[in-house]
Amino acid sequence: MSLVLKTQRLLLNPILESELNVLHSIFIDPSVRKYLCDDKVFTLQQVEEMLTESQRLLDEKKFGLWFIETQDEKETIGFVGLWYFFEEEQPQLVYALLPHATQKGYATEASAKVLEYCFSELDYSYLVASCDRPNLSSQKVAERIGMEKIEEKLVSGNPILFFRIERSQMK
Repeated sequence: MSLVLKTQRLLLNPILESELNVLHSIFIDPSVRKYLCDDKVFTLQQVEEMLTESQRLLDEKKFGLWFIETQDEKETIGFVGLWYFFEEEQPQLVYALLPHATQKGYATEASAKVLEYCFSELDYSYLVASCDRPNLSSQKVAERIGMEKIEEKLVSGNPILFFRIERSQMK
């Protein structure tokens, strides 16, 4: 099973430990921080710990974080992956794009590929994603890949929307 995923316009490459600074630069971007990190600035050490965990997950469970790279320009524009949030049994879909790469369908394309990977390679029966209520772009991505809103919870005082798709709902 190859962990490099390919779409029409994108390459999704597992993030290597040597790419720590690139991942950190995405996490500290103000537009990424706004919704993904509750506006917290992650230190290099915190991102290194995430990357170490992603590497472990990729090795052991065949999921983690992938860089989103454009095939034409070979430019890293964000990341996508599966990550544990909220003490759930199964990881959630997660992604982040740098501001210049938004509104081009990249998030939907990358997320759809990871969704396909979950059902075809990891044999998941469902996948969940969550986002802050004000994050309309992420809500639209979830809907475009066929997810349905299933609930809203307050988490640390923030309203979080949860989306889910069953394998049987895949088109």
